Amino acid sequence: MKVKRHQKITDLINRNTIETQEELAALLRAEGFDVTQATVSRDIRELGLIKLARGEGYAYSLPKVQAPLADNARLKRIFGEAVLRITDSENLIVIHTLPGNANSVCSLMDGAGWEEYLGAVAGDDTIIVVAKSRAKVKPMMDRMQAMLDR
Repeated sequence: MKVKRHQKITDLINRNTIETQEELAALLRAEGFDVTQATVSRDIRELGLIKLARGEGYAYSLPKVQAPLADNARLKRIFGEAVLRITDSENLIVIHTLPGNANSVCSLMDGAGWEEYLGAVAGDDTIIVVAKSRAKVKPMMDRMQAMLDR
C-alpha cells in the first residue's frame, strides 16, 4: 500500500500545485487512500519532497537527484553520538542506538550513497541494515566502526 501511495503522491505532485500537507492528504483521500497527517508527513520525508517557489507561494516538488551527503560529516557526527553498538550476521548488520535515534541514523544512511548498502529498517532504538552481499558486510562494518571510534 505504501508503494502505491508513494507512486500516487509522485503523480499528484507532477500534475498539481500542492502547497500544504493538508492539500496533499485531501487529494490522496479523493483518490481512495485513507491517510492521516502523520502518514503524509512521513511520506513527504521518505520521498525527499522539497518546496519550491511557485508564483506567490511555495509548492511541493520532487528532488531532481538525491545527492549523497557531503563527506558523510553529519552521519559521522550523529553516528558517534547516537550509536551504542553494531553487530552482524550473514548479510545483515544490527545497529543499536540510544532510544529515539534509530530513524535519524537510518535516514542519514539512506542518503549516504554507500555502494555496499542495500537498505535498512529502523525501529525506535534498533536498525537492521541489509548489505548487498555477505562480502560487503566487513567493509560496511569497518566504515561504521570508524565512525564510532571516539
